Amino acid sequence: MIADDVDARGFASLGLTDALVAAVTTLGYEEPTPIQREAIPVLLAGRDLVGQAATGTGKTAAFALPMLDRIRRDGPSRTGGVRGLVLVPTRELAMQVAEAIQKYAKGVGLSVVAVYGGAAMDQQLRSLKRGVDIVVATPGRALDHMRRSTLKLDGLQVLVLDEADEMLDMGFAEDLETIMNATPSTRQTALFSATIPARIAAIAKRHLTNPTRVMLAREKTAAGAVPLVRQVGYIVPRPRKAAALAQVLEFEKPKSAIVFCRTRHEVDSLTETLTVRGHRAQALHGGMMQRQRDRVMQLFREGRADLLIATDVAARGLDIEHLSHVINYDAPPSPESYVHRIGRTGRIGREGVAITLVDPREKNLMRNIEAFTRQRVEIVELPTAADLRVRRLDATREALRERLAGGGLDDFRAVVDALAPEFDIRDIAAAAVKMAHEGSATTAPAPRTGRVEAPARPERLERQEGRERRERPERQERPERPERPERPERPARRPQVWRAGQRQAAELARLYIGAGRQAGIGARDLVGAITGETGIESQGIGAIDIAERFSIVEVPEAFADRIIDALRATRLRGQKVDVRRER
Repeated sequence: MIADDVDARGFASLGLTDALVAAVTTLGYEEPTPIQREAIPVLLAGRDLVGQAATGTGKTAAFALPMLDRIRRDGPSRTGGVRGLVLVPTRELAMQVAEAIQKYAKGVGLSVVAVYGGAAMDQQLRSLKRGVDIVVATPGRALDHMRRSTLKLDGLQVLVLDEADEMLDMGFAEDLETIMNATPSTRQTALFSATIPARIAAIAKRHLTNPTRVMLAREKTAAGAVPLVRQVGYIVPRPRKAAALAQVLEFEKPKSAIVFCRTRHEVDSLTETLTVRGHRAQALHGGMMQRQRDRVMQLFREGRADLLIATDVAARGLDIEHLSHVINYDAPPSPESYVHRIGRTGRIGREGVAITLVDPREKNLMRNIEAFTRQRVEIVELPTAADLRVRRLDATREALRERLAGGGLDDFRAVVDALAPEFDIRDIAAAAVKMAHEGSATTAPAPRTGRVEAPARPERLERQEGRERRERPERQERPERPERPERPERPARRPQVWRAGQRQAAELARLYIGAGRQAGIGARDLVGAITGETGIESQGIGAIDIAERFSIVEVPEAFADRIIDALRATRLRGQKVDVRRER
């Protein structure tokens, strides 16, 4: 009875051939997802389909398995050429979809190739010339091959538009029209999109024949249950966002996260700021070379980077497993964009967190998002110094638990044994915990074990590619200088040091620094100068905004005059700069 029940719910019940059922079973799929259960029978029946489902719901198998089934049954086309075409918005998605289809195609004797921009044309030409059954392509590169007559669509049997709304947002509307007009009217067409705006509906009306519409219903959460994606918003004025993000990251401790920004400049600036603060952050935006983007994604997937700071365009089509957090540093431009962003976490049974830093002027946008998604975004206060202290204590407790379980403490028992006659054992342990906790709480987050990859800077992409950052030249010995007359001794005073965690209880002053990007100034330079000259720790510094010819830095009000004096007395990038309070 149990076997019959599993079979009734499994892929065999959908009408797929035994070879394809065996392929998905070998891959570990036991039961189809809702979109697969709805879409596969429709496509196997030969009907056109419009499917509305978000990223991570199993769309690829929903269209790939019926496509493979039909092409295998129909046999080679009379005119030759490609029999299945899948159009996707980005290079990354093209590679992922092609890889997935190739896995499903094992055992059915069909070939798959991905063609996309940013890759060598010669290799793609050779693959197409040898003959291929299914092509996964970005619209621009598909048109290039069509003009070269290396991609022939006369015998196309199945056409799939995946992430159709993303392709329109990226400006591929004309390309899609040209490609679809060049395909046979007898083809079967499937269109998948996370949202179905008017433009998508118009394409479906022009190019699909009486399509069946499959809309994945939103998951309902039982009373008292925690939703898979916890959605949180923090009301933060724009100048305070960098400092607020640092607080949120320290509180949340994400294992892996994407942070969305609006502009390339903001991506680069925020990446540098977070790297200075000890995070393993990497930038991803459209101004980067393709091979540099590939390197960044490899670092992120291998766990050598924890934060991916990206624009919407650069992140489209990325499929990253085990993404714990999605953070909207800038509020998304539309509710649809919000859905796309947060759909990258909380996938298929895993819990995820979506965090949005909301400027007070953007509250209406958040209300629109709630109306669109029919889900509440909880607006909460930023973590306080007390909240962060509790979180650090929790982290200390877990670290101690791991250390106790790991053993190897014999060398340290001598210290405890020496103190035991004088103090209570619990007090000794508490003092040790306090030392460890305060040591971690008064420093910037340290890079984790292993080599930390420096974030890529777009203006140096070509020079950086394939090699490490330049090392600073060794200092040359200088001739001895004549002794200077001794200065009168200053009265000794105890240096005042800013401790992390004090910032939440203090007011911040905004300082104007008369140098910016044009002078090569970065967040690393400003933080290094302030911490090195004054003893203030990096976590005490607030937002840093670097413009073309000047920079604005938030610092604790109580230390502002001291920082101004220190920066006026030093050099930034080898030059003296004007430093004053912002007017």
